[in-house]
Amino acid sequence: MVDTGHKMVRAVHGGLDLAELRRLGLDPRAVLDFSSSINPLGAPPGVMNAIADVNIAAYPDSDCLELREALGGSLNLEPDRILVGNGSTELIHLLATAFLSKGDGAVIFGPAFGEYLAACAAQGVEPVELVANEADDFRWDVAEACQSIRELRPGMVFLCNPNNPTGLYLDEDKVRRIAAAASASGVLVLDEAYVSFVDGAWDSRPLLEISNVVLLRSMTKDYALTGLRLGYMLSSPEVIAGVKARQYSWSVNAAAQAAGVMCLGRQDHLEQGREAVRIGKAYLVDALVSMGLKCRVGAANFFLASVGDATTIRLRLLKEHGICVRDCASFGLPGYIRIGVRKMDDCRRLVAALDKALSDG
Repeated sequence: MVDTGHKMVRAVHGGLDLAELRRLGLDPRAVLDFSSSINPLGAPPGVMNAIADVNIAAYPDSDCLELREALGGSLNLEPDRILVGNGSTELIHLLATAFLSKGDGAVIFGPAFGEYLAACAAQGVEPVELVANEADDFRWDVAEACQSIRELRPGMVFLCNPNNPTGLYLDEDKVRRIAAAASASGVLVLDEAYVSFVDGAWDSRPLLEISNVVLLRSMTKDYALTGLRLGYMLSSPEVIAGVKARQYSWSVNAAAQAAGVMCLGRQDHLEQGREAVRIGKAYLVDALVSMGLKCRVGAANFFLASVGDATTIRLRLLKEHGICVRDCASFGLPGYIRIGVRKMDDCRRLVAALDKALSDG
């Protein structure tokens, strides 16, 4: 929670809330979690062996050198252009600390991940949110947005691509236009946490030629390392050094680093996860549309479904069926749930449960 002196900001996330499950008398091991959008296959085989080999009596490498070198080899980038974090959330807050201070401006393309707002609030910054409307199919008017950025001259612009929660994926030309507008006064943070699950994603690395562009990626999402927390950012060596200087020592534990190195050798697992998403998402959307639900399907490994009262439906699914979905009220979309795609057996169970939960209402 962040105290800015005039308001408190706490980001809302997907994932199981153990305190809530305890109140409801539910065993977390028996709950299917569709509220987290991660590789549906789970972590690759071998991750637990890599973790078991870690000497937990030794401090982790505070520079994450081996992992940065492995990432650099995979991405064809020098390690000094890479910073590893305790999940991309840590990096979002570090970026705000490095580039924002009270009185600065910031812009968020919304609806959006709540940590952008929380990171701004921690610096005493009240951002301007450029919110895409449902009536426009959650698409921004990019020309209008760029004009607003040029007029506002913000210190930081947050853009999630594909967007969370709508799944909207902007093409390279639109993102370059936004980057050009932002670079006149500040930093564009392009959050690509879900880009690994986009079919035919364009290569964003050439954007790094623009010195004030930051790319955020999530190994947590790619390889289902949710309990370890692992993300990284790509930018110019100068930006990386400035953000690194504000990072706590040993923020990325040794188990996460070892798992990350191991996972980078398993690109096949990520491709298999993409295929599982393609199959599971097509099945879920067809089934929900057949039930009469309106679905907003984007490019990511999740989608939105309009269910009326999302809070009630979420709780009914959890209490009566042991299934957790994401209530999108915190995104300003109280009629929608967000569904992260899982394996087919789980997807079939969700369809049956949702059909029952809706008919019970």
